[in-house]
Amino acid sequence: MTERQTTFEGLWLPLITPFRDGALDERSLLRLIRHYRAAPLAGLVLAATTGEGLTLDEAETERLVELAAAELGGGGRLLLGVSGSDTRRLAARLDRLRDWPLDGLLIACPSYVRPAQEGLCRHFEALAGHSGRPILVYNIPYRTGVNLANDSLLRLAELPVIAGVKDCCADPAQSFDLLCRKPAGFSVLTGEDPQFYSAQAQGAEGGITASAHVETEAFAAVHRALRAGDQHAALATWRDLSAVPRLLFAEPSPAPIKHWLWRSGLIDSPELRLPMVPVSDALAARIDSEVEKRNNNQ
Repeated sequence: MTERQTTFEGLWLPLITPFRDGALDERSLLRLIRHYRAAPLAGLVLAATTGEGLTLDEAETERLVELAAAELGGGGRLLLGVSGSDTRRLAARLDRLRDWPLDGLLIACPSYVRPAQEGLCRHFEALAGHSGRPILVYNIPYRTGVNLANDSLLRLAELPVIAGVKDCCADPAQSFDLLCRKPAGFSVLTGEDPQFYSAQAQGAEGGITASAHVETEAFAAVHRALRAGDQHAALATWRDLSAVPRLLFAEPSPAPIKHWLWRSGLIDSPELRLPMVPVSDALAARIDSEVEKRNNNQ
């Protein structure tokens, strides 16, 4: 196996996509990029689940990448969330993305069709020849309807272009088995926000963590402490931080995150695209109270 040229670790933010009156809100997007550019992040993931990527057309996605890359100016890494259940069509899309200013692709398992493990392997093997850049596999069976088994993932890990996985398998035993068996240089990033501490304590390289839109510094501090071997400091920070994912996932994401960012002045509207809807009045009140409390403590 050829040695991997790219590794992924640390805290990655799957950025929300701001909308206003049905369109991409470019002003709010640039404000977000400037805000998180100064944060201790390994990079941003665009147009993934949190970014409502399935509601974006190709032109909107390209504009999103163009604006983010220009604003970062080489000062940060960008991944693009990609998904599809037709291997040929998705491979053709990857060909069209080759010239986009991206550092990698986050590709979800095909949804709804529920292929066999052999089909999953062949799907990603086919896409590997069209990516032109490193791939993180996104294993999230409670959304796609199919679980990529560890044996299959380890087979894919033999391909240098498959750099790692965003692990949302929701099975702690499967996740730990993967961490025990994965080859050197293959990155496991947890995508389960409540497991951000425990997954890294067991050996994950980092996380793609939507809750890090809030308290970004604290999430990064947990990662730094664990990498330094300071479990005591990491756990102390996590105890104070662990309530954030519970609040931000109390209703379907990214509605709570968008409400928080709107109340914090980082985006001009909490607008979502159907079928996603705004948070309930009850959750809005809880979020508003938390935002006010944190503002008063600054």
